[in-house]
Amino acid sequence: MVNEVRPKSKKPRKQRKYIRTASIHERRKMMSSHLSEELMKEHSRRNSPVRKGDEVSIMRGKFRGKTGKISKVDLKKYKTYIEGIKIRKTDGTERQAPIHPSNLKIIKLNLEDKRRVAALKRKASVIIGEKK
Repeated sequence: MVNEVRPKSKKPRKQRKYIRTASIHERRKMMSSHLSEELMKEHSRRNSPVRKGDEVSIMRGKFRGKTGKISKVDLKKYKTYIEGIKIRKTDGTERQAPIHPSNLKIIKLNLEDKRRVAALKRKASVIIGEKK
């Protein structure tokens, strides 16, 4: 049986509930961002789960247009943290700003992990095999 990651309902309340109640391994797959045009062509995919070490560009929000490496991915809060993107708290201290992965575009994938490379190749071959 194949697990469906995306909720079938179009209702925002049910979509939010699905994310809130999803288990950690399901959330990892849901925390995906679009790939840049070059990466889309190279890997034959539109998006990929975000991972520590990926270089991303922020597409929406206060920090739009800035780029940096992902320093932390928080699966429980459904947020990513990027090096150099900070907010100032009222007491004057700074901390990293949490950013939703849907507001990011992956510019460069972290391909140090051999398993991730193998998975990308496997998924690309499946997609190319279906197109023929």
